Amino acid sequence: MERLEKPMRPSRRANDEMRAVSFERGVLRHAEGSCLVKFGDTHVLVAATLEERLPPWLKGQGRGWVTAEYSMLPRATLERTRRESTTGKQSGRTQEIQRLIGRSLRSVTDLVGLGERQITLDCDVIQADGGTRTAAITGAWVALHDCLNWMYQRSMLKTIPLKEHVAAISCGIYEGAPVLDLDYPEDSKAETDANFVMTGSGGIVEIQGTAEKTPFSQDELLSLLGLARKGVNELVELQKLALKA
Repeated sequence: MERLEKPMRPSRRANDEMRAVSFERGVLRHAEGSCLVKFGDTHVLVAATLEERLPPWLKGQGRGWVTAEYSMLPRATLERTRRESTTGKQSGRTQEIQRLIGRSLRSVTDLVGLGERQITLDCDVIQADGGTRTAAITGAWVALHDCLNWMYQRSMLKTIPLKEHVAAISCGIYEGAPVLDLDYPEDSKAETDANFVMTGSGGIVEIQGTAEKTPFSQDELLSLLGLARKGVNELVELQKLALKA
């Protein structure tokens, strides 16, 4: 635990302290579910769309599908980022992130209970300050919940086919210390950068960890995992509070 007493972070947060997190539901008039999620200065708008169709390879299997698309608006960053649509293809980073979001949401969805339908979560980064994928996953769960509840209220579902919560948080080694929920100044200089996707009951969906400068040890990985559990527990409680609002 000595490593948690290391120097102050640029944001002045404690090493195990997250940024301010908020969820604003129902922000889009036409979407079956929507959420504006904020992790500090990282803001992501998520829209859930229900479609009474499936990818061709899923037809006739008696189950549905949950997928995601991710994009970053041109001025979400300090300098303008060119729209990927103008290049005619998505970047590898974009494809990786949207696949991660889709996997994370499917891990807690009863696809058989959904029926032969597809729900797409569109995650658009309005403002980026580190942790856009983790914010997208956490906010997408709220939008997905509201979409499924919209279906339930219209007798399209017998029950809401969500098995539990899912949320994601970043952790890293910054100036030799494990820290929780990296913003951009930390993320850009971290010795180790990791993203953890976990369920409300503590199950691990996915871990992405990279040594940016020097390899990290097993003990450091366990320290990051401990921070991630703390962060995800807090996020799940905030998701629950948002649903009661």
